[in-house]
Amino acid sequence: MIFDFSFILVAATLLTGLIWGIDSLAFKPKRVAAASAKGVAPENIREPLMVEYARSFFPVILIVLLIRSFLFEPFRIPSDSMMPTLLDGDFIFVNKFSYGLRLPVINTKVVSIGDPQRGDVIVFRLPRDPATNYIKRLVGLPGDHIVVRGENLYINGERVPTELNGPYNEHGTRAMRATEHLGNVDHSVLYMRDRYDGEGRDYDEIVPAGHYFFMGDNRDNSKDSRFFDVGFVPERNLVGKAVRIWLNWDLPNAPIWDRIGAPIH
Repeated sequence: MIFDFSFILVAATLLTGLIWGIDSLAFKPKRVAAASAKGVAPENIREPLMVEYARSFFPVILIVLLIRSFLFEPFRIPSDSMMPTLLDGDFIFVNKFSYGLRLPVINTKVVSIGDPQRGDVIVFRLPRDPATNYIKRLVGLPGDHIVVRGENLYINGERVPTELNGPYNEHGTRAMRATEHLGNVDHSVLYMRDRYDGEGRDYDEIVPAGHYFFMGDNRDNSKDSRFFDVGFVPERNLVGKAVRIWLNWDLPNAPIWDRIGAPIH
């Protein structure tokens, strides 16, 4: 069980609901009867403070829980690993129902809706630390043969087409920018030579059944499925598809106005 914000929301919903429900069934009738015997009108009867708070907060917390669990969840981008698609300081919405509805906390899928597609930008829980969320681009589907040689990416023996676009010198980063044609998605990637001193640069593995292979768009500055700390990501660890930026706030240059509302491709 992951003791994260979802757990807190579920616990708060249960606690406030129980307090309100038990009071309504067991204690409120006694208060009303006692007050009536003294000639006090029902609208003048004061609830205990704890019950008043529970009744007020329960519907609010429940709505937040339902939206966050089954519709959209906000995330903040904490690093440069997805540049230039996403910047450190971007706040994004993640579609929680793109790949099916899951129960909060236990993450059990109850309704299947769609399958992850190559090229999707996805938030997932780190396999070795499920309390930590990562965001990367889906590159390898179950059964795919993934090969990385230098800056070249091969899927099932076919080189993924890329077109160099020249130098990139924005947001404190100097790199080479390219357009990658990954499945049905055309997106930008960055190459920064020798950022990891060759670690994880060359790769050759087959994605196991029920798992996915992810890479960051900032190819030489991303700890992703090429590295042992991340590895292949099981389907149950997928959180949702990143769909839109709703704010960018990274001091001292915050906010970046033209990023607000931008779709994520």
